[in-house]
Amino acid sequence: PVLRRLQKDGYLTTYDQPFQGRNRRYYSVTPQGREQFLQFYEQWKHFRGKIDDIMDGGMNR
Repeated sequence: PVLRRLQKDGYLTTYDQPFQGRNRRYYSVTPQGREQFLQFYEQWKHFRGKIDDIMDGGMNR
C-alpha cells in the first residue's frame, strides 16, 4: 500500500520486466519524490535535534 500511494502521489514510477517466467516490478524515484524526501529529511533532522536536546537535559542548544 505504501508504494502504491507513493506512485499515485507522483513520487515513484514503476515498470514490469519478465524474469524467469514471472514479472518483476521495479520502482524508481521521480524528481518530485527526491524533493519530497529532502523535505522529510530536513523535518526529521529538526525533530531528532529536539529529541537529542531532551535526552541530553536541554544542554546542547
